[in-house]
Amino acid sequence: MNVVLIGYRGTGKSTVGKVVAVRLGCELLSTDTEIVKLAGQTIPQIVEQYGWEYFRDLETKMCQGLAGKDGLVLDTGGGAILRPQNVDMLKRTGKLFWLTASVETIAKRIGSDTQRPSLTGTKSFIDEIQDVLRERAPKYQAAADHVIETEGKSVSQVADEILARL
Repeated sequence: MNVVLIGYRGTGKSTVGKVVAVRLGCELLSTDTEIVKLAGQTIPQIVEQYGWEYFRDLETKMCQGLAGKDGLVLDTGGGAILRPQNVDMLKRTGKLFWLTASVETIAKRIGSDTQRPSLTGTKSFIDEIQDVLRERAPKYQAAADHVIETEGKSVSQVADEILARL
Protein backbone atom coordinates (compact mmCIF):
# COMPACT_ATOMS: atom_id res chain seq x y z
CA MET A 1 0.00 0.00 0.00
CA ASN A 2 1.12 3.55 -0.75
CA VAL A 3 0.58 6.69 1.29
CA VAL A 4 -0.48 9.40 -1.15
CA LEU A 5 -0.37 13.05 -0.11
CA ILE A 6 -2.65 15.40 -2.01
CA GLY A 7 -3.40 19.10 -1.57
CA TYR A 8 -2.50 22.55 -2.76
CA ARG A 9 1.18 23.45 -2.83
CA GLY A 10 2.38 24.81 0.48
CA THR A 11 0.22 22.51 2.60
CA GLY A 12 3.23 20.44 3.67
CA LYS A 13 3.16 17.44 1.34
CA SER A 14 6.91 17.36 0.63
CA THR A 15 8.03 18.13 4.16
CA VAL A 16 5.57 15.80 5.88
CA GLY A 17 6.18 13.14 3.22
CA LYS A 18 9.86 12.96 4.16
CA VAL A 19 9.01 12.29 7.81
CA VAL A 20 6.29 9.75 7.03
CA ALA A 21 8.59 7.91 4.62
CA VAL A 22 11.38 7.69 7.21
CA ARG A 23 9.00 6.47 9.92
CA LEU A 24 7.51 3.82 7.63
CA GLY A 25 10.87 2.87 6.11
CA CYS A 26 9.49 3.67 2.66
CA GLU A 27 10.78 5.55 -0.33
CA LEU A 28 9.39 9.05 -0.88
CA LEU A 29 8.69 10.04 -4.47
CA SER A 30 7.39 13.39 -5.68
CA THR A 31 5.40 13.38 -8.91
CA ASP A 32 6.67 16.89 -9.69
CA THR A 33 10.32 15.95 -9.09
CA GLU A 34 9.94 12.83 -11.22
CA ILE A 35 8.34 14.87 -14.04
CA VAL A 36 11.26 17.34 -13.95
CA LYS A 37 13.74 14.44 -14.16
CA LEU A 38 11.82 12.81 -17.02
CA ALA A 39 11.42 16.02 -19.02
CA GLY A 40 14.86 17.42 -18.28
CA GLN A 41 13.21 20.79 -17.70
CA THR A 42 11.76 22.70 -14.78
CA ILE A 43 7.99 22.90 -14.45
CA PRO A 44 7.94 26.58 -15.51
CA GLN A 45 9.97 25.65 -18.61
CA ILE A 46 7.63 22.76 -19.46
CA VAL A 47 4.54 24.95 -19.06
CA GLU A 48 6.05 27.87 -21.00
CA GLN A 49 7.16 25.66 -23.89
CA TYR A 50 4.27 23.17 -24.08
CA GLY A 51 1.43 24.48 -21.88
CA TRP A 52 -0.43 23.21 -18.85
CA GLU A 53 -2.26 20.44 -20.72
CA TYR A 54 1.04 18.84 -21.73
CA PHE A 55 2.26 19.08 -18.13
CA ARG A 56 -0.98 17.41 -16.95
CA ASP A 57 -0.38 14.62 -19.50
CA LEU A 58 3.08 14.04 -18.02
CA GLU A 59 1.53 14.08 -14.56
CA THR A 60 -1.00 11.41 -15.58
CA LYS A 61 1.78 9.20 -16.96
CA MET A 62 3.71 9.66 -13.72
CA CYS A 63 0.68 8.82 -11.56
CA GLN A 64 0.09 5.72 -13.64
CA GLY A 65 3.67 4.55 -13.25
CA LEU A 66 3.90 5.27 -9.53
CA ALA A 67 0.47 3.84 -8.71
CA GLY A 68 1.70 0.52 -10.06
CA LYS A 69 4.31 0.34 -7.31
CA ASP A 70 3.83 -0.56 -3.67
CA GLY A 71 5.27 0.66 -0.38
CA LEU A 72 5.81 4.28 -1.39
CA VAL A 73 5.00 7.65 0.10
CA LEU A 74 3.87 9.78 -2.84
CA ASP A 75 3.94 13.56 -2.75
CA THR A 76 1.66 14.54 -5.62
CA GLY A 77 1.47 17.87 -7.39
CA GLY A 78 -1.45 20.05 -6.34
CA GLY A 79 -3.28 19.48 -9.62
CA ALA A 80 -2.94 15.70 -9.77
CA ILE A 81 -6.57 15.35 -8.62
CA LEU A 82 -7.88 17.36 -11.56
CA ARG A 83 -8.04 14.24 -13.69
CA PRO A 84 -10.30 11.51 -12.34
CA GLN A 85 -8.10 8.80 -13.88
CA ASN A 86 -5.20 9.98 -11.69
CA VAL A 87 -7.31 9.67 -8.57
CA ASP A 88 -8.57 6.22 -9.64
CA MET A 89 -5.01 4.98 -10.29
CA LEU A 90 -3.66 6.34 -7.01
CA LYS A 91 -6.57 4.92 -4.99
CA ARG A 92 -5.99 1.41 -6.36
CA THR A 93 -2.80 1.02 -4.37
CA GLY A 94 -2.89 3.84 -1.86
CA LYS A 95 -4.65 5.79 0.85
CA LEU A 96 -5.06 9.44 -0.08
CA PHE A 97 -4.43 12.07 2.58
CA TRP A 98 -5.56 15.61 1.79
CA LEU A 99 -3.33 18.10 3.60
CA THR A 100 -5.00 21.46 4.15
CA ALA A 101 -3.99 24.95 5.33
CA SER A 102 -5.42 28.45 5.20
CA VAL A 103 -4.85 30.74 2.23
CA GLU A 104 -2.68 32.99 4.43
CA THR A 105 -0.49 30.07 5.56
CA ILE A 106 -0.14 28.77 2.02
CA ALA A 107 0.85 32.24 0.80
CA LYS A 108 3.53 32.50 3.53
CA ARG A 109 4.88 29.05 2.74
CA ILE A 110 5.10 29.43 -1.05
CA GLY A 111 5.64 33.15 -1.44
CA SER A 112 9.23 32.73 -2.63
CA ASP A 113 8.64 29.63 -4.79
CA THR A 114 9.78 30.26 -8.34
CA GLN A 115 9.43 26.67 -9.54
CA ARG A 116 5.69 26.81 -10.23
CA PRO A 117 4.23 29.15 -12.81
CA SER A 118 0.99 30.98 -12.25
CA LEU A 119 -2.09 28.85 -12.77
CA THR A 120 -4.23 31.79 -13.88
CA GLY A 121 -1.70 34.27 -15.21
CA THR A 122 -3.82 37.31 -14.45
CA LYS A 123 -4.69 37.39 -10.75
CA SER A 124 -2.86 38.53 -7.65
CA PHE A 125 -1.02 35.84 -5.72
CA ILE A 126 -3.65 35.66 -2.93
CA ASP A 127 -6.57 35.80 -5.38
CA GLU A 128 -5.06 32.94 -7.37
CA ILE A 129 -4.66 30.77 -4.27
CA GLN A 130 -8.25 31.51 -3.19
CA ASP A 131 -9.72 30.85 -6.62
CA VAL A 132 -7.75 27.66 -7.28
CA LEU A 133 -8.56 26.31 -3.80
CA ARG A 134 -12.25 27.11 -4.30
CA GLU A 135 -12.19 25.20 -7.59
CA ARG A 136 -10.16 22.25 -6.33
CA ALA A 137 -11.53 21.78 -2.80
CA PRO A 138 -14.46 19.56 -3.92
CA LYS A 139 -12.05 17.44 -5.96
CA TYR A 140 -9.63 17.08 -3.05
CA GLN A 141 -12.54 16.20 -0.77
CA ALA A 142 -13.90 13.58 -3.19
CA ALA A 143 -10.45 12.02 -3.65
CA ALA A 144 -9.39 11.99 0.00
CA ASP A 145 -9.61 8.98 2.25
CA HIS A 146 -8.53 11.26 5.12
CA VAL A 147 -8.31 15.03 5.61
CA ILE A 148 -5.43 16.37 7.71
CA GLU A 149 -5.35 20.03 8.75
CA THR A 150 -1.73 21.22 8.89
CA GLU A 151 -2.47 24.69 10.25
CA GLY A 152 -0.61 25.38 13.51
CA LYS A 153 0.84 21.87 13.73
CA SER A 154 4.42 20.72 13.59
CA VAL A 155 5.59 18.42 10.82
CA SER A 156 5.90 15.66 13.41
CA GLN A 157 2.30 16.18 14.59
CA VAL A 158 0.98 15.96 11.03
CA ALA A 159 3.05 12.83 10.38
CA ASP A 160 1.74 11.31 13.63
CA GLU A 161 -1.84 11.96 12.48
CA ILE A 162 -1.24 10.28 9.14
CA LEU A 163 0.38 7.24 10.75
CA ALA A 164 -2.43 6.96 13.31
CA ARG A 165 -5.01 6.88 10.52
CA LEU A 166 -3.15 4.19 8.60
